[in-house]
Amino acid sequence: MMINALPQNNLYHQVKSQTFAPGELILIQANFYWLLQYGVVKSSTYTQEGTPITLGYWGRDDLIGQPLSLIYPYKIECLTHVEALCIPLNQTHRITNLIQRHIQQTEEILYILRSDNVGKRLRRILVWLGHKFGQKLEIGQIINLRLTHQDLAEIIGATRVTVTKIINQLEQEGFLSRPERNTFVIRHWGTI
Repeated sequence: MMINALPQNNLYHQVKSQTFAPGELILIQANFYWLLQYGVVKSSTYTQEGTPITLGYWGRDDLIGQPLSLIYPYKIECLTHVEALCIPLNQTHRITNLIQRHIQQTEEILYILRSDNVGKRLRRILVWLGHKFGQKLEIGQIINLRLTHQDLAEIIGATRVTVTKIINQLEQEGFLSRPERNTFVIRHWGTI
């Protein structure tokens, strides 16, 4: 679903665009948002013990940044090449639709994470990632984000070993295939 994210009221003239490389962290400050034009990023934090926590995956036309989070520390890492617009906080009234989408996506992920069964959580997050970032193929939906088993474990709150075991089961069931390392083809997708 593509949405014309910014209203056509000259907001583009008031914001600056910046590009980022894979692995680069996007600067976050309390006085501006980032609107992703292309690419994929991961927002995350970690516990006091140092355990990483994935907060979300974001792509084209998604709004990200510190003003949307009370979590500290909060970081945004580029998973692909990214171009983003820097939108000052004083322009919030022009981007309420993007803020609403951010809340909705956060709730979708929270819903997935509340599944009692870790296998269902993994299956549902793969379907969600397929809908959000996948490309359609004849045999299913390909997620080509180079997600590791550790990345998936962090987002669903499981261990890497458990995720590897479940991915092997899902592959045997025919739910997914892995044509390349860290690339997934979801063969049966639907709603989450």
